[in-house]
Amino acid sequence: MPASASAARPRPNRARALALLVLVSVALLPLVSSDDGYKHCEGVVRGWADSSAGREEDGDRLSLKDLLFFLHIPRTGGRAYSRCFLKKLYTNAQQCPRSYDKLRFDPRLVVSHDDYSLTSKLPRERTSVVTILRNPVDRVFSTYEFSVEVAARFLVHPNLTISTLDTWPWKYLVPWMREDLFARRDARGIDQVHSSKKVKAYAYDVEDMVMPLHQYTSDPVAHEIIHNGATFQVW
Repeated sequence: MPASASAARPRPNRARALALLVLVSVALLPLVSSDDGYKHCEGVVRGWADSSAGREEDGDRLSLKDLLFFLHIPRTGGRAYSRCFLKKLYTNAQQCPRSYDKLRFDPRLVVSHDDYSLTSKLPRERTSVVTILRNPVDRVFSTYEFSVEVAARFLVHPNLTISTLDTWPWKYLVPWMREDLFARRDARGIDQVHSSKKVKAYAYDVEDMVMPLHQYTSDPVAHEIIHNGATFQVW
């Protein structure tokens, strides 16, 4: 968890405003096909931006302010939402580059895995905040799958360098899973890769290949980072 996770919490009215922004944003996220997805997405974004600008004169609190902070909770569809929706509102020059690693606050769009306390460093009256929430059980499944997916790349390319390892929570979860994958591979022998009967019955419990889901979720690492991670980020 980022060190700032337990820092300043939003006041009740700010929490309500954040919840409204979540509902509005999810409702406006387009469902599109791969063929006409880009054009449809662009149209929805432009329409939302235009309507937001119009409502600003009426004092609507949901209208966009000078700066938009997208609080990206891991495994909530945030990357697709950011690329398809939010980043089409601003030019590249208006977006914070490499927001996950080093933030700078002069652009209009900031995307980060940081928590809500980051808003204490932003101009309060000029900043809009948006996030996405997901069913917590689905989010844990997705976190486990992504940890396995990224860590497994190192079985083929041990010296692989990826930016994911610079980002919370993957900087902790991926090395943990990577170490476990190598240990299980060494235990069974590199040349003894075989299909397990468990794969057909329960793909999350193939312990000769990878850490089972029940072990993953019961570990203190998961309790600290995954179980209440989303709550800590938005509160």
